[in-house]
Amino acid sequence: MRPPSLTLSARHLLPIAARPIEGGWLRMERGRIAAVGKGRPPGPAVDLGDAIILPGLVNAHTHLEFSTIAQPLPAEGGLPAWISRVVGLRRQRPHASALADAARAVARGRAESAAAGVTAIGEIATSAPLTAYAAAGPRLRVFREALGLSPAAAAAAFATTTRDLDALRSRGTPAGLSPHAPYSVTASLGGHLLATARARGLPAAMHLAESLEEDELLTSGTGPFRDLLESLGAWPAAVPPRLLSTADWISRLARGPRGIVVHGTHLDRDPIALARLARHRDRLAVAICPRTTRAISGSLPPLALFHEAGLRVAIGTDSRASNPDLSVLAECRTLVDAGLTSPASALTMATLHGAWALMLDHQCGSLSIGRPADVAILRPAASHADAFTAALAPDTRLVATLRSGRVIAGGFPECA
Repeated sequence: MRPPSLTLSARHLLPIAARPIEGGWLRMERGRIAAVGKGRPPGPAVDLGDAIILPGLVNAHTHLEFSTIAQPLPAEGGLPAWISRVVGLRRQRPHASALADAARAVARGRAESAAAGVTAIGEIATSAPLTAYAAAGPRLRVFREALGLSPAAAAAAFATTTRDLDALRSRGTPAGLSPHAPYSVTASLGGHLLATARARGLPAAMHLAESLEEDELLTSGTGPFRDLLESLGAWPAAVPPRLLSTADWISRLARGPRGIVVHGTHLDRDPIALARLARHRDRLAVAICPRTTRAISGSLPPLALFHEAGLRVAIGTDSRASNPDLSVLAECRTLVDAGLTSPASALTMATLHGAWALMLDHQCGSLSIGRPADVAILRPAASHADAFTAALAPDTRLVATLRSGRVIAGGFPECA
């Protein structure tokens, strides 16, 4: 059944790809944006009063399988120690219930995301069954993750990943590939994965420059990551794996139609990698997860550096294993409160840039005529200098989230 035709009017309309409209309205027909205007709307309309209408938010990087965790895992000891806790958490789950638990977590994460104004998610799929992504909720780009350091592990990972890509395609779910990280993927496995993404016209995402310990492993083959991988039985003792540098992976990502560098926390220490990223900014984006980065590394992403390089920067929440919630607006507030960006720039990263990074830019990210009506409606609790500032105020609440014109969280009765 088609969603009903509907016109919404509000004090603020933020198209993101165009100038803000004071006293604007939005017409939705057959699930798409049919018209946008200023002043009195033509015909009947739902008057939302002192509200803000903006594009649905885009969570460009998250791991929904951890969405049932009540509190983030401890971050003491940096990334290797945190990963050890994540692996321990996975191994605690009884095998018989692990898939069901992961499916419940995905459903809960999508519901929490919708309730936070998110209409599109870049999901890293590791252990959740693919059937978990078929339910209603925010639209998805499911990046099938793979890792392997021994020849046998790499071969198994590649076979499983390509099989799952076929399954996602058969279900009509937008897919992508994610060679996990430079410390967990051999040059051969990552090369095969990225070649597959390129051949199928799919985006790829990879965790890069995430920790200083990662760089130590790549340059000398030693350090906490080597110890972690040996303790997990993942480091091949007979023949050390061939690992590539961050700069090399960026060059390989750039051969595909769209690539996402996830985190990039320490790219300020790698001018070669940063230069390659800037050179290929027509195909590559950076997805940052500010609160996760601050918790694990003790600092926020080098956002000014990314902006100076002319890069598109998207916003992610990583997961509830490293974050207290899945709020993209909270990630934006973190950057603004730290003085790293303006509210308008933060919301652009959380909508337009996120949609571009996920290769969903023709479906979401801006309030543009002809696009699906993916919309978030916010109500500020007080007056603010401008609508962008009001949208990020801690006491601003969500009124409703719509995907293709259908309400997936909240509703309008109080505003009609």
